[in-house]
Amino acid sequence: MLKLNIGGITEAGLSKKNKTGNWSYFIPVVDVSRCNGCGICEQFCPESCVEIKEKLCIVNEYYCKGCQICCFECPQEAITMKEKGGAVT
Repeated sequence: MLKLNIGGITEAGLSKKNKTGNWSYFIPVVDVSRCNGCGICEQFCPESCVEIKEKLCIVNEYYCKGCQICCFECPQEAITMKEKGGAVT
């Protein structure tokens, strides 16, 4: 097996071992009155931090890096970004 060490990344899946949500200044906020559970946000999230449960978008703030892709891709405009008040622990 090939071993890598690129910028401290030594194996796949490290983001699930480290709570990377503290890296961001913004966090997605879902307007449940606009969300129809289409799942586009879930498909585009590069970190798999967005999940559709019971037809609603749920964001895992412990791992979300605030890239805003879910916000830009939501056809219902149900996701906006807000500034974090403090660190996610």
